[in-house]
Amino acid sequence: MISELLSAVFLLAGCFFMLVAALGVFRMPDLLTRMHATTKSGVLGAGLIMFAAMLFFSDSSVTLKALAVMAFTTLTSPIAAHTIGRAGYFIGVPLWHKTVKDELKGRYDEENHVLKSSDKTSNNHSNNAE
Repeated sequence: MISELLSAVFLLAGCFFMLVAALGVFRMPDLLTRMHATTKSGVLGAGLIMFAAMLFFSDSSVTLKALAVMAFTTLTSPIAAHTIGRAGYFIGVPLWHKTVKDELKGRYDEENHVLKSSDKTSNNHSNNAE
């Protein structure tokens, strides 16, 4: 009885965070903030739903599969978001007009599709080499 109640609580919490992730896609103003909303809330929501399944079924095969799903989403979601955000930036998807800082501006060579290193990085490497 208590495990069913806890499962329901974790399932509802997971659904809430998935809803927040879905709303973030519609409400956030640009690609980068949308990616942030979906990865953070989406991974937490999926993890809570998988945890609810582990509690409800209390079977070793279900637990192993749920842990695998949790690990996979936790490891791959930030990498996928970074890759999609980077691709969007490089093809020219505009940033939100209230964006304060753009550290990549002026550092991307559009012909060769290469990032130039910053002055701080190149100075640190040259100082370390001496």
